[in-house]
Amino acid sequence: MAFAQEPPYSHGTIARTGILLINLGTPASPTAAAVRRYLREFLSDRRVVELSRAIWNPILHGIILTTRPRQSAARYAAIWTKDGSPLQLYTARQAKLLQGLAGERLKLPVVVEYAMRYGEPSIATMLARMRAAHVERLLVLPLYPQYAASTTATAVDAVADWLRRARNQPELRVVKHFHDHPAYITALGDSLRDFWRTRGRPDKLVMSFHGVPKFTLDRGDPYHCECQKTARLLAADLELPDAAWQIAFQSRFGRAEWLKPYTADTLTDLARKGIRRIDVVCPGFVSDCLETLEEIALEAKAIFLGAGGKEFNAVQCLNDRPGWIEALAAIARDHLGGWGAEGWDRAAAEAAARDSLARAKRLGAAA
Repeated sequence: MAFAQEPPYSHGTIARTGILLINLGTPASPTAAAVRRYLREFLSDRRVVELSRAIWNPILHGIILTTRPRQSAARYAAIWTKDGSPLQLYTARQAKLLQGLAGERLKLPVVVEYAMRYGEPSIATMLARMRAAHVERLLVLPLYPQYAASTTATAVDAVADWLRRARNQPELRVVKHFHDHPAYITALGDSLRDFWRTRGRPDKLVMSFHGVPKFTLDRGDPYHCECQKTARLLAADLELPDAAWQIAFQSRFGRAEWLKPYTADTLTDLARKGIRRIDVVCPGFVSDCLETLEEIALEAKAIFLGAGGKEFNAVQCLNDRPGWIEALAAIARDHLGGWGAEGWDRAAAEAAARDSLARAKRLGAAA
């Protein structure tokens, strides 16, 4: 294996701590060609589709990549903004805002970047950029509150692939999940309280999480349990009685059984039971994206109203809300213990860097 070339080293440089936010990804544009490239990478991941390649590849390349891109491109076009993909815009804002807050709160020389597991900017590209910025300690923070092998684990796989080629590897920590972190639950609760302050409360709150095949639960994936815990904690934070909320799972793909109840079936059932108004929140997503802006705000709304419901509200994701950025900083701080997050002396670090450079020059180093 050929190792990647290390960036030029300068003696006396202050080492930095890096925080890499990782989200799922997005096509570069709402076109069939861009969606095809994105789906090819996404659906080729063995953690995303756990089928034999002999079975899956003919389906992927012979059917899905020839028929689905055009349909999906139209769905992306419905939610695309003049500045691009909502998922990418909000993830970029989260990184920028966390950079400012982390520098203020952590008192560390911090570099915050974001990457996409599929598409651009890639994890490998951003890790190389952080290495060039003298990041010696790296906190990887996948933006998936609940752990799943098909999301968090595949992001860590991509980080590991980059590390295999790195000659001078940084220290590494990974945030596995934050489904029950108090700051995350509070941020979700505050978002809903703000929404209800102006809109009033619904007859029922539906908490819709992204679905996964049921066999992943049977094989030991903790995702289902973590979704249930998030929902219970959020309901408790909102002081909701059991009858006022319900959990459901969306985005089913293929013919296999997925986690139930399905969101579409739940909405139809609630409407037929006479529930007039429902609000839907998606606690598994921290940024609005295709699954929230199109699948929930448009498709799910049509399902509920078509079944006889009277009012449907899709609650925005946390996006760039100040409370969510505060929560991100708290999650990061909890995982940076021992790395200087408790207090960093800039003057002392700069003095040590000057001493290091002076020693290196005395020993004959050019810089």
